[in-house]
Amino acid sequence: MSKMHTLAIPSEPEKIVDVDIFAEERINRMGFTQDQRDDIAIALSEAVNNAIEHGNEGDPSKTVTIELEELNTGIRIRVTDQGDGFNPEQVADPTDPDNLLAESGRGLLIIRHLMDEVNVIPTKKGTKVEMFKKYMAS
Repeated sequence: MSKMHTLAIPSEPEKIVDVDIFAEERINRMGFTQDQRDDIAIALSEAVNNAIEHGNEGDPSKTVTIELEELNTGIRIRVTDQGDGFNPEQVADPTDPDNLLAESGRGLLIIRHLMDEVNVIPTKKGTKVEMFKKYMAS
């Protein structure tokens, strides 16, 4: 059985605090370790930042939608923007020596490192980043 929670915010960086509060209230009630909660919080923050800055290009008239789906096995998170979409294969490799000092470009790498599954789904109506974190086996 799953339970869905949804939040939509305007593309304004200061609204990330609202996302943090929204997610923390739900994730803290779930069976994650503190390290897992930290991983989820960082990955979610990266995804929302990317949606605001890159997807919606900071346009406050466009929204970012966050869906948290509580599952028996963990949590599935979807972050959707209203931008033009992008091809994740065209993102420069942040581990390439030519890109090590770049100011951006590490968000997807961080998200993929912290979460168990990550899918980037480009559409004509925006980009959806879907992430899954399973409960750590005890």
